[in-house]
Amino acid sequence: MKKLILLAIAMCLVFAWGCSKKVKTEPEVVVVEEKEVVVEEVVTDPMAVYKAEYDALPVSHTVTKGECLWWISEYKHVYNDPFMWPLIYKANRDQIKNPDLIYPGQQFDVPRYGFDLEEVKGARKEAGAPWQALEPGQDAMVPAEMRAALGYSF
Repeated sequence: MKKLILLAIAMCLVFAWGCSKKVKTEPEVVVVEEKEVVVEEVVTDPMAVYKAEYDALPVSHTVTKGECLWWISEYKHVYNDPFMWPLIYKANRDQIKNPDLIYPGQQFDVPRYGFDLEEVKGARKEAGAPWQALEPGQDAMVPAEMRAALGYSF
């Protein structure tokens, strides 16, 4: 029983230590060769961070056995939204004759830019999204400007 209590206390301490954040409120002063140098913290813009992460996402996808456009668009590294599959279909019409029939080995372009909110709403409607939810969700991977226009945080 004592071991169980000690284990529980140890786990609580590890959890508390891991969740604590070091917050600096003042710039750090560093002495370099008898001179004081003020090291200021860099404040990053959340939108810029999101843009960088979005731009790092892949712009193509190679189909593997068993995949469909719905699943591909649902991947976090694609759109993280299954209702956006018509965007992939429209960008790859030269390879896809029927959106229900795609084949292993096909390589599809994943459009990242060049579409607006109305096109996304149209794609979601075409894919069967309910009329109350034609805008992409907060977790969807869309361009930063579109995300800002929707009022979503970064």
